Amino acid sequence: MCFLLNLGGLQAMTESQATNITWHQATIDCAARERLLNQKGCIIWFTGLSGSGKSTLANEVASALHQNQHLTYVLDGDNIRHGLNKNLGFSPEDREENIRRIGEVASLFADAGVITATAFISPYRADREKVRSLLEGGRFIEVYVACPIEECEKRDPKGLYKKARSGEIKGFTGIDAPYEAPGKPEITVDTSTLNLEDSARKVIGYLESAGLI
Repeated sequence: MCFLLNLGGLQAMTESQATNITWHQATIDCAARERLLNQKGCIIWFTGLSGSGKSTLANEVASALHQNQHLTYVLDGDNIRHGLNKNLGFSPEDREENIRRIGEVASLFADAGVITATAFISPYRADREKVRSLLEGGRFIEVYVACPIEECEKRDPKGLYKKARSGEIKGFTGIDAPYEAPGKPEITVDTSTLNLEDSARKVIGYLESAGLI
């Protein structure tokens, strides 16, 4: 039996409108897939303000793991909005649905035995906790990329803070929309004081200590 997917958590994410459906258990379970891959599927959930370095760090971690023969995949916030979530905006309701969909996809990747890194602002604590509830056995690792907004604004790689300050963008997280920092993340990385290599090493060190790799 696969211990990874929490079916109760799946139901809690949203009420299903579908009827007459049954969950079909696969012949090959997640434990068998993990034995094949010699790793444990999990979600490394990078959260933080725009410009904090979530995507950069997620890709650095994935690259380092790949070099050590681990199967990884990065789900990036901007990339997902080009396809799966292209019909969603940035209202609180759309942000919630954005994270709900990503949580479902990421949990399937993890169930396949893949070390899945997600890089999303994911500003609401409750939404992140709903994703956590999808997995069992400590397979959800929240990484708070804790970079001060002043530094994020100084970096401003996409010019979004400038647009938000000028009023061109409304509802921008950290300016005129809230960001709820994690209360007890598994890992906190301050990218304003820690370089990329050391930040990635901190994340990978946690995975090793948790027995996931």
